[in-house]
Amino acid sequence: MRAALHGLGDTVPGTFEVTPYGIVHDMRAPNGPHELTVARLRRRLDAALSAGLVAHSGAPDVENGAEGILRHPDIMLIAEKDMETEGSFDPRALLAAIEVVSRSNPDNDWVGKLRDYPLLGIPVYAVFDPRTGSGAVFCDIHPTPDGPRYATRKDFLYGEDVTIADWTISTRDLPRYT
Repeated sequence: MRAALHGLGDTVPGTFEVTPYGIVHDMRAPNGPHELTVARLRRRLDAALSAGLVAHSGAPDVENGAEGILRHPDIMLIAEKDMETEGSFDPRALLAAIEVVSRSNPDNDWVGKLRDYPLLGIPVYAVFDPRTGSGAVFCDIHPTPDGPRYATRKDFLYGEDVTIADWTISTRDLPRYT
């Protein structure tokens, strides 16, 4: 599936991810509130992180070929040394994955990635939802009959401080979708 996605190049708009259930095509065109949320979160996290760690947004993606999963988090907390690789990042190198819910496909963040990220071994998953001005942080991966899942969920409202892994940031002034 990865080869098919690369074959599309820039001929089809949107982003593509691979899951065990097929290809996810998000038709979203980058919009101001989504991108501004990513930028503000990234700056706040970078200011809180210790030396050698970064809040990275952009390419490449994270992939576990054995599980048939290729995902692209909006923000990845990762050590700089773990970015010194060719191709996709190893998802087990991520300290956390952060998603800003897409207006066009919210189930991708709230359902699909919530299922896939613990399977990839990403220890912390934070979701920011500009539709509702709320979010949640998931952690503590544990086995279930349906595969690994997060055992702990901590909900928050925009305006509150939120802790993602070992770092606490403000959610003040994050934009909402109108």
